[in-house]
Amino acid sequence: MNTNQLATTSQYSPIPVSDIEKMASAITRSGLFGIKSQEQAVALMLIAQAEGKHPASVAAEYDIIQNRPALKSHAALARFQQAGGKIQWTSRTDDKAAAKFSHPSGGEVEITWTMDRAKAAGLTGKQNWKTYPAQMLSCRVVAEGVRAVFPACLNGTYLVEEVQDFDTKPIRIEKPVIAAEPEPEVITAEVVEAEPQEALDAPTDLPDSPLTMLQSIMWSDEIPDLHVIHFLVAKKVKGITKSTLLTDVDEKVIERLISKWDDVKNFKPIL
Repeated sequence: MNTNQLATTSQYSPIPVSDIEKMASAITRSGLFGIKSQEQAVALMLIAQAEGKHPASVAAEYDIIQNRPALKSHAALARFQQAGGKIQWTSRTDDKAAAKFSHPSGGEVEITWTMDRAKAAGLTGKQNWKTYPAQMLSCRVVAEGVRAVFPACLNGTYLVEEVQDFDTKPIRIEKPVIAAEPEPEVITAEVVEAEPQEALDAPTDLPDSPLTMLQSIMWSDEIPDLHVIHFLVAKKVKGITKSTLLTDVDEKVIERLISKWDDVKNFKPIL
């Protein structure tokens, strides 16, 4: 297979939709990947299958952000390199990130993101930009560089960090003033009351797991996983290192994080 092209075939045979629905249910109930509904999981799995990948791979490559499927930046970069792309970082600091991207099908381009550029775009007001500026700048460089040189590996999908910065504030629409018109003639008619129908039982929501509750709080307060892990490392929680994934943290520790959330949110990591 030509390494300069994305794979269009797969070692996996197509999986029936009924099996995909079972896997989607398991992923959703686990609460490990931030996918909150079976429908979201099924949609992502069908995308993965269309890309020639095992449907379960979406758990590692995608997040659902603001009800949108978003590709993780490390997954986008991995796809780019697997397709024959090359990246050379020339700067990665808290003030500037820059890299050269090249691919046989798209040529070469150098992308630069600075804090001044991010500020001009209105991105720096969020907590993740204040706490992890170098990482956020790097993610923006990856998103723009890969999309510019070889967009085929993104399949039209935005990256997680891009979707997090989307402006989701509602637009205020002024109610138009309508001039009063003469009241129409009232025509009376006999009203026949319909027989009341029995109310359908409201669906019962499944209880959220502690991890799902914590992820919801983190999303609401714009706190990334790395911030929470640094907090646990600073508190010398047994078995926690800077490389630990949030999904691997013990459930009892997750519950304590929720009860002490103000301390977690106000924690200032030493980078």
